[in-house]
Parts: sequence; structure tokens; C-alpha cells
Amino acid sequence: MRRAGKTVSKSDLPEKDCLHCGRPFTWRRKWAAVWDEVRYCSDRCRRERKSNGSSIV
Repeated sequence: MRRAGKTVSKSDLPEKDCLHCGRPFTWRRKWAAVWDEVRYCSDRCRRERKSNGSSIV
């Protein structure tokens, strides 16, 4: 990842665990402004937490 002459390794990016599935996920540029508010790794996990796990697997 390269930005303004500064190279950042993917392994150096911040990481969190998803509150729904528990999998780790890393920082994305589109989340830069709201990284503290990001809780889920995907839209699917975000939707499923609203249904309280009543989805068919």
C-alpha cells in the first residue's frame, strides 16, 4: 500500500475481530474516518446480527 511516498505493509495495518463471526479483519481505506465505529467484517455479518441468529445456514 503506497500513499504520499510512504509505504505501509499490510501486516502493519490495524486489525479487529468481528462481533458476529469472531473472524479478524483489517483496516480498509474506506473505513479511515469511521474505524472506531466499525464492528463487523461484512454486510452479511451486520445484517445477521439484526436477525439475532435466526438465519438458515
